[in-house]
Parts: sequence; C-alpha cells; structure tokens
Amino acid sequence: MSGYTFYEFFAGGGMVRAGLGPSWRCTFANDLSPKKAASYRANWGGDELQVGDVHDVRADQLPGRADLAWGSFPCQDLSLAGRGAGLAGTRSGAYWGFMALVGRLRAEGRPPRILALENVCGALSSRGGGDFAAIGRALSEAGYRFGALVIDAALFVPQSRPRLFIVAVDRDEADAPAITTAGPDPRWHSKALLAAVARLDAQTRTDWLWWRLPPPCANALRLEDLIEDPPVGVRWHGQDETAALVALMSPLHQERLAALKRSGARRIGTIYKRIRPDGAGGKRQAAEARFDGRAGCLRTPAGGSSRQTLVAIENGAARTRLLSPREAVRLMGLSDDYILPARYNDAYRLAGDGVVAPVVRFLANNLFEPLLHAEGAARARERLAG
Repeated sequence: MSGYTFYEFFAGGGMVRAGLGPSWRCTFANDLSPKKAASYRANWGGDELQVGDVHDVRADQLPGRADLAWGSFPCQDLSLAGRGAGLAGTRSGAYWGFMALVGRLRAEGRPPRILALENVCGALSSRGGGDFAAIGRALSEAGYRFGALVIDAALFVPQSRPRLFIVAVDRDEADAPAITTAGPDPRWHSKALLAAVARLDAQTRTDWLWWRLPPPCANALRLEDLIEDPPVGVRWHGQDETAALVALMSPLHQERLAALKRSGARRIGTIYKRIRPDGAGGKRQAAEARFDGRAGCLRTPAGGSSRQTLVAIENGAARTRLLSPREAVRLMGLSDDYILPARYNDAYRLAGDGVVAPVVRFLANNLFEPLLHAEGAARARERLAG
C-alpha cells in the first residue's frame, strides 16, 4: 500500500497526482469540468473522482483522514488580467467551498494533516492584498499554521510560470523546525509575498511559518528539447501567415529575428500576441518573441491571442506554428504516455489550467514528506511514552 494518502480538489487532468508519484494514493478527487474529468479517468482510472461543484461535496464522501488535501482553486478572479472580483468572484470563490469542507472534516476529528493551495501570484495583491489576508485568516481559523512560497516552474521545466503555493499544517501536529526558518528566503519569498504577509492581521500572523526549501537542481532542459517533430495536431503556417505575425512585432523584436536569421544558427523561440498601448491613446495588437530557451507561461485558449506560437529559425528562414498539445503537456512536466484529449483546445486548456508536476514533486520531497515523517515520529514517541 502507498505510504501517503491525499485528496485532489480542482483536479483537472491529475497533474498533482502525476507529480506526487507512486508513494501517494489518491482517495478522493473532484473537478467541475466533465472534459477534464474525462482526461483524469483516461489517465488514472478515476473511481475516486467526483464531477461537480466543490460546494456540493459532502464530508462523508471523503474516506479516512488524508495526509494531504491539494486545492488548485480557480485563478480567473485573482489574475492580474481578470476583472478583480477576487475571492468574491464566482470562480475563485470556490476556495470557500474547499475550506467549508475542511471545516466539516475538522468537526469530525479528521482534518487533512497538510493543505496545499496553488494559484497565480496575483492572489498576493488582489483587492489590495485583502484576498491573501482572507485566505490566511481562514486557514488559521480552521486550525492550521501556514506559509507561502513563490516558485517559478522555469526552475524545473523550460516554461516561465511563477505560481503561489500556500502550504498549511494542522496546528495540532508535530513541529518540524528543520523545514522552517526564522525569516524569508529571497529565492522563495518575493517582495510581493513579503508585502502580503505584512498586511496579515496580528492574530493570523501568529500562525505564519517561513518554509525552508533547498535550492533546486538546475534545469538542464531547453525549449528545443521538448519540440515534437513532426508535430501532431498542428500545422506549420504558410509564408503569408508568418509574415503577418512578424509585422505585428516592434522594430526591436523584428531586428532580433533578422539577426538570428542572418546567423544561420538553428533557434527555437515562442511568440505571444498581446494588446499594447499604441502611443496615441489607443491600443493595438502586438507580437513579442523570446529566444531564451523557455516558453512563455501557458494559458487557457480563451481566444487566438492567448495561444502560444512556436517560431523556428533554420537555414536563414523563420517558420511559425502553434505549440502542439504534446509540447504543451511536456512543458507541464508530463511524460509522453500521458493521454491527451482529441481536440486541440481541450488539450491546451488542460495544460494551461494545470500544475507543473515536477514542482509538486519538489514540494513533496522537501515539505510534505518531511512534515509527515516528523509527525509520525512524534506519534511513535507518544505511544512509547504511554
């Protein structure tokens, strides 16, 4: 039997499950989306998966006491690109459904030992920091001590994807001083996070922890290492389509592209289409390219401008196409045996909404498992003393 148990909320295609690995056993999973649930079941079987609103999940549907409850609750209302509804919004407000369930488990004497929350970094400043303060207050009132970390997936995969991870441990469990520190570490505690912590009320601050993490191993992968050749599910653009994309670039980006073509070297980059000020009080669509060996942050395909375009420089010429679905899930740290949805948008949305699996494994190695080991050792000492 696996060593640890977990619940996975807002489970998507089960990327947290992929990251935790075989030492962890999922006993309950939940997601609102039938399409994502289909991917979850295709990859994991999914007898433990319930499809529906988290607010409708009952405590008696969750077996036992889990070592971990993971919740990657929706980010749309917290994102800097969103409309600013924050935790009062319909989507990001799902956090309250998750915490209500935790409260019911607490009342039954079986709260998860660890809670892990993942969201965009906009959660730190949403509504003037009020949303982060509300998240922390709810964790404290639910009987947890907690801390937060900002981790960029680029440390593990060739994708720029900074995310906020809040890790809370049951206040009644054993302390693990080896994985906490007296103050912030700039590698994991950004200026925005420090500002958000400073806004916590005095009572909540008593439950704050500065988690200690080691430096990660250097990511040796580059974007070109993950390219699918030939690509499946996408086509290379014609010359006119590529020229139209280049025409949206600023003179600086166009010159960078031209210099790479003149070099004769093979380079792989990505292009995002964004809305930028036009200098005359209006806005215009602009294309921005990067050739630093990383993809930009994967996003859900709410429109053509949110899809990431691949650009390949070879033999003095540039070719472009959309990132393929397989390339997208490789950027999330998933292996090629991960089963993808048949439709492009469904596959890209699954990736864009997901959690980078190697980041989850890093947290399991350095926080979750040491915490649980410390707690287990403390219980053993209590049994011996008794």
